[in-house]
Amino acid sequence: MSSLQDWLTRLERLHPSEIELGLERVSSVAAALGVQKPAPTVITVAGTNGKGSCVATMEALLCRAGYSVGAYSSPHLLRFNERIRINGEEVSDQQLVESFVAVEAARGATSLTYFEFTTLAALWLYQGAGVQYALLEVGLGGRLDAVNLVDADLAVITSVAVDHEDWLGSDREVIGREKAGILRPGAPFVCADSSPPQSVLSASEKQASSSYFIGQDFSITSSGESEIYHFGDLVLSIPDITLPRPSIAAALTALTLLDALPREGVEAALAQIALPGRCQQVYWRERNLLLDVGHNPAAAEHLATWLKDNPVEGKTHALIAAMEDKDLVGLFAPLRKLVDRWHPALLPENGRAAEGEALCTGLLEAGVDETNVDRRCPTVAEGLRQLLPTLNPQDRLLVYGSFFTVAEVLQQMRDEGNGELRG
Repeated sequence: MSSLQDWLTRLERLHPSEIELGLERVSSVAAALGVQKPAPTVITVAGTNGKGSCVATMEALLCRAGYSVGAYSSPHLLRFNERIRINGEEVSDQQLVESFVAVEAARGATSLTYFEFTTLAALWLYQGAGVQYALLEVGLGGRLDAVNLVDADLAVITSVAVDHEDWLGSDREVIGREKAGILRPGAPFVCADSSPPQSVLSASEKQASSSYFIGQDFSITSSGESEIYHFGDLVLSIPDITLPRPSIAAALTALTLLDALPREGVEAALAQIALPGRCQQVYWRERNLLLDVGHNPAAAEHLATWLKDNPVEGKTHALIAAMEDKDLVGLFAPLRKLVDRWHPALLPENGRAAEGEALCTGLLEAGVDETNVDRRCPTVAEGLRQLLPTLNPQDRLLVYGSFFTVAEVLQQMRDEGNGELRG
């Protein structure tokens, strides 16, 4: 039997295109597998940003309450296994191989993309494990995304912003309509976008049995040095963690609606949640690093707020690499006054990665002073090696721009060891 890596390599070559939106092919294979309903309760989460944080929050709280839960998210940082978890634990290589064999047998002559194939594998594993809750994170958009083959018992939209323009368009109304495609007639809907487009509001009126919007039906507000979540009579204190507050609020609201929130220990469970690459503080080689997978303007705004709230005594350097199809100006502009020195870097093994000249141009168009831009443009790995010895102990090195950028640094840290998480 092939190894997991053999299977993943094969899946990358199985379909002529990386992305092909549509549900007909994947739904037919799901029917053959019998995984159209992988758990008694399915929660589907869409959104431009904050999806993974919402899923991780619900996963932790459901496990705390004693439920069995399957959580599906993407992309991964270091191991494919990160994408598919059962009861808070990544599934094993052997489980994944078995699921791939099952999908391969069921698909026959039907062509599947990498994401479609692996989504079916996740559903097969959750059904086989008999989980009570399946938490499904949309990969792209919503309406035509593979996870939408499953009818959600509750739908969540964390945010609606412009990203993946080639696939979803450059208009929030159009993007909102795609994301609202996960709503189902008669099923409740939770929205964590404080200003949802009309397309989302219209879809909620037509589809949802009841809709709950942040700022109207539930909220997180500041009270002194703490933050308080409110939903009806429920009031909870939110601990100081790096996850976006709207996503946490959406997760709490969703589980409250399903009567699945733990009866006690919610704050303690929240305090233990940490997602790699989400404002992740690391102390490595006696230097302070901040790793963030933010790759669009909305994520950059969130990162900028975090930097303002968490200053350092020294300077902030930014090691950046991003995909060429991203809004580079929008990715850099929110941080132009918060970063002292910019270090564009390359991901030469990634065909979608932006070249050095494009990164430098994006920085200048974002309003960054040319004297603060290091134009040498090494690879991310080489840039990390060059930069760290030049920093003072009071300085901070911010690494952001894409999942691939952060993954490169985490991989080097794992290979060389001596990393200590902070915060």
